[in-house]
Amino acid sequence: MSRAVTRSPSWVVGVLTAGLVAGGLALGPHVGNIHNGLIAATFTAVGLYVVHRRPGHPEGRLFVAVGVAHAVMFAGRQYGLHPGPLPAASWIGWLGVWPLPLVLVLVGVAVMCFPTGRLPSPGWRPVIAVLAALGLTLSTVSALWPVEYARTGLVAGHPLSLPGSAAATAFYDIARPIAYLLFQLTWAACVVLRVRRARGDEARQLRFFLYAVTVSAAIMVFGLVVWGSPLAGTLAAPLVAVAAGAAILRYRLYDIDPVINKSLVFGAMAAVVTLGYAVVVTGIGSLVDGYGTLLSLIATGLVAVAFEPLRRRAQKLADRLVHGHRATPYEALSRLSAHLSAPAGGLLDALTATIADAVGARQVVLWTGPRALSVWPTGAEITDGTTVPVLHDGQERGAITVVKAPGDSLSSAERRLLDDLAAQVGLVLELRATAQRLVAAGDAARRRLERDLHDGAQQRLVTVAMELGAVVRLASESGAGAVAERADGVRKQLLEATAELREMARGLHPAVLTQDGLEAAAGFLADRSPVPVRLTVEVPRRLPPEVEATAYFVVSEGLTNAAKHSGASAVAVTLTCDDALLTVEVADDGGGGASPQRGSGLEGLADRLATLDARLTIGSGPDGTTLRTVIPCG
Repeated sequence: MSRAVTRSPSWVVGVLTAGLVAGGLALGPHVGNIHNGLIAATFTAVGLYVVHRRPGHPEGRLFVAVGVAHAVMFAGRQYGLHPGPLPAASWIGWLGVWPLPLVLVLVGVAVMCFPTGRLPSPGWRPVIAVLAALGLTLSTVSALWPVEYARTGLVAGHPLSLPGSAAATAFYDIARPIAYLLFQLTWAACVVLRVRRARGDEARQLRFFLYAVTVSAAIMVFGLVVWGSPLAGTLAAPLVAVAAGAAILRYRLYDIDPVINKSLVFGAMAAVVTLGYAVVVTGIGSLVDGYGTLLSLIATGLVAVAFEPLRRRAQKLADRLVHGHRATPYEALSRLSAHLSAPAGGLLDALTATIADAVGARQVVLWTGPRALSVWPTGAEITDGTTVPVLHDGQERGAITVVKAPGDSLSSAERRLLDDLAAQVGLVLELRATAQRLVAAGDAARRRLERDLHDGAQQRLVTVAMELGAVVRLASESGAGAVAERADGVRKQLLEATAELREMARGLHPAVLTQDGLEAAAGFLADRSPVPVRLTVEVPRRLPPEVEATAYFVVSEGLTNAAKHSGASAVAVTLTCDDALLTVEVADDGGGGASPQRGSGLEGLADRLATLDARLTIGSGPDGTTLRTVIPCG
């Protein structure tokens, strides 16, 4: 029972509006007044539906108020326009004229409060008060004197006959256009400000509403230009109310951007085609008579030739208007493909930047387990956001966290795009993990081989050398000088072979690196270098084994190239480490010429660095060669 009582005012308003509109239409069609009836019917219906779905919604109530006001004006004007005139036509027709300025203020308030039903800020209340004062002034003048009657065409005259009509008309003719222009500028300023500040669902609601307004205005202009009549725009006015209601109720809003994009392109190309055809056929045709068919063919050819380049430009402009500086889905996937085919150094940072650009995120974090592999923007403090899993072959390889602006959220289209990008990132992480496993397995195999050589074959050779030393001493003591000399030669060859084997074992994987760390291993390389080395090491802690091994090989390769190929007189080696990055630089003063040719040590070094998401930078010229890399080590 209480629900019926609560809804009864809505039913009363709906029936009253329907009666006014139906009664007005029954009095005859008047094209100049039909827009009031359409606005009355659609705004009331949409407002009542919004209030029904969301009881007490302030914007729904504003829509109902706009609809009822237009219903009263529509019925009053229809009654006053009917020939006869009808009984009491002067007073009833008067009700359809003088409220217009106040009704426009009401419409403006509804537009400024869309979609929440509240003004963007309390600072707009004085503005509304000024608009209401202007509307009340103009409506008062219109109520007392027939200042609007010349434009309405009412059959019955103004019900009041007060002195000062000429002065009132002069004032109204000046004040009316100024006030109406002020109304429109205020509405536009408020909407623009609201659009710039809006986030998430509210931003999409505003775009949906403005799209409908733009389409209706375009139809109005098209009708005026082509047919010389506002009828088409008048019939399109209900689209605004319907779109507004859909926006308030958030019904299928999340795919509006592609619709706006295609509409912009279609509208621009329709205008270009129409204008091009009109210029050639109408413009040139007015100068040259008798070539209508030929000019039509020429116009068609010119439009066909210019269509595709102009369409591409229109598409770029539409993308910029709809997406702003964000990448379109196609651009995002294209950039991702470009990153995948480029050198791997910095790949993960490039991927997170691409994702941020595609979905308009303020922050993107790529995770593997609890570890953040890449954060965009670099160095930003990680915050909570929407997290999607990164899958490959049905297994979770990581996750992507996207943080939007406060109040904003991922649309369904952005979520689908993010899922597509995450699938590609899953492939990258899988390949990266596979490469890291291969490198780690290779390092482990080298360590095992180095250990086996050191503890096995090398020890046996040392033992044999010691035994030969004993044989030499025994032969010398027994007077077998030739045997002693021959045995001593064999012992020296065995010691040389042992030294070569030791060098080979160190090349596989240096034991000093495993035992004492990167600083000791770099010092070992510097001590053994035939070129003087200035070594600077600022690595306060042990790093992951794969990082230390890779840095060691960078230094080793740089020193080897300086000694063998560059003719350098000095080399500077620098290793510095902060919380998350290890910087390695090897610079010599030789003749340059270093390049990562296929199969070279530099190419293998670059591939190894890529597995750690690092890139080898080579600067080589007449003044020397510099190898530099930055390896993530957090």
